[in-house]
Amino acid sequence: MNEAVFIPDSYTKTLENGQVSWQSPSNIALVKYWGKYGEQLPKNASISFTLQNCNTKTSLSFNVKDSDGFDFEVYLDGKREIGFEPKILKFFERVEMYLPFLKSYKFKIETSNSFPHSSGIASSASGMSALALCLMSIERKLVDGGISDENFNQKASFLARLGSGSACRSIDGDLIVWGEHSDIEGSSNLFGTKYPHLVHENFKNFQDTILLVDKGEKQVSSTVGHNLMYNHPFAETRFRQAEENLSKLIPVFESGDLSAFIEIVESEALSLHAMMLTSLPYFVLMKPNTLEIINKIWAFRAKSGSKICFTLDAGANVHVLFPEVEKEMVSEFIKRELAEFCKNGEFIEDQVGFGAKKI
Repeated sequence: MNEAVFIPDSYTKTLENGQVSWQSPSNIALVKYWGKYGEQLPKNASISFTLQNCNTKTSLSFNVKDSDGFDFEVYLDGKREIGFEPKILKFFERVEMYLPFLKSYKFKIETSNSFPHSSGIASSASGMSALALCLMSIERKLVDGGISDENFNQKASFLARLGSGSACRSIDGDLIVWGEHSDIEGSSNLFGTKYPHLVHENFKNFQDTILLVDKGEKQVSSTVGHNLMYNHPFAETRFRQAEENLSKLIPVFESGDLSAFIEIVESEALSLHAMMLTSLPYFVLMKPNTLEIINKIWAFRAKSGSKICFTLDAGANVHVLFPEVEKEMVSEFIKRELAEFCKNGEFIEDQVGFGAKKI
């Protein structure tokens, strides 16, 4: 499959105005994507848990216009956010050939996050996927006979990727693969796909408590971070490692082997940070409290036998992952021993979810 399949034939219906709204979740990668090529294509396959509580709600109002060019305004929590608009403009420019109606309307994009905007949680995955779904809802109304749910979700994921790579993993759930992988039938670099193999009950309703170590702006933007993989001395080895770890997860998910899951997921998190530590320029994205939390988790696991583990995005915050059967025990541990290392003691309790919802 190539990008041309997402270019629509001429539209058979017309719309003067309207409004559509979607709620789309964030996601947390277990095998990390770090490094890209071409137009938002991944150098290695990744797999993520879709989250449930960390989400973005976006409403898209549109009115037909006669003027040329893109015309839109972005609002966050009811306030105009001009600073977001260059990113949206770049997104519109990338997807125009796949959504030729974009210049026919004036848009008002109203968005809000279920988590604090300054929390240090990347909102690009949930935000761009919610916007892509809104745009697909408009296109569905313009096509005689509509668009099937499968094609709708696939194209929404494809479009979301062009706004933010990881956003393509936020359309569906609960486990989503992005990137071609020989062991994952139907996997693609162009969009995210549902994980097709058996998943043990141990991983159902898996919990993710996000410890907010650092609530400031990202030290390194995702674009800058991914670009550091060009000419990185360990890049090719890292890409192979990620592919191998995804292969190793297949029997782990089937058997429910939580110990093997922990080993892969924590290694992936630390490998991501190792790539930043060894790039030029180099960056230390962890904070002292990040390391305190990791060491506390290791000590608690050794003492209690818990199957708690951690993963990290490209920042200081810690995602604490654990099976639902341990929720009471681990939640108490987090409040007792980990919350003190969070900014103002703040953390967000979440769990695996099942994708975006129209609202």
